[in-house]
Amino acid sequence: MSTTMKRNHDFEAESTGTDVPGVPDLTPEGLAAEWAADSPPPSGSTANLAASLVAAGLGVAGMVIAVGLGLGTPGEPRPGTWPFIISLIIAVLALAQLVVGRRGGVDGERFSPLSRMAAFGFVTLLAMVWLMPVIGFEIPALLLCFVWMKFLGGETWRSATLYSVLVVAAFYAIFILGLGTSIPHLF
Repeated sequence: MSTTMKRNHDFEAESTGTDVPGVPDLTPEGLAAEWAADSPPPSGSTANLAASLVAAGLGVAGMVIAVGLGLGTPGEPRPGTWPFIISLIIAVLALAQLVVGRRGGVDGERFSPLSRMAAFGFVTLLAMVWLMPVIGFEIPALLLCFVWMKFLGGETWRSATLYSVLVVAAFYAIFILGLGTSIPHLF
């Protein structure tokens, strides 16, 4: 083995773990132990049951609404085709989780104060959906992007503003100018 290859091999062997205080152990075992210590307690079987039932209910509701829109055929899909397929997948996965996750598992997390962030994100998304037919998609999408980036993502004011404008401009260019969709819009 050449001297350079030996030095690289020795460096790689040395860098798999560390005994230096304050420097984390970067081995897979060390990282797994660190992540396990930082993770919240598991949710338990009751929370898994409730989450599975809610997801299954949403999937079934989505299928009912999609049937009301009309399913069409594979050759000529109607507006309800894709929502029905996605809702069916959600319902099937929820039922699978209901069967597999009844033991409680260790992957589900208990609700914590951070769980409110997901609820906040969902409520702001509903607000955008409600506002779009009234004032178009540009202003609600801009506000949604900004709120999510600033308050949920922790971005700075400047980057949240810049990224929000860029995202809305990209969606406008793709869906309104490029594809000519019938999304309600101001311009």
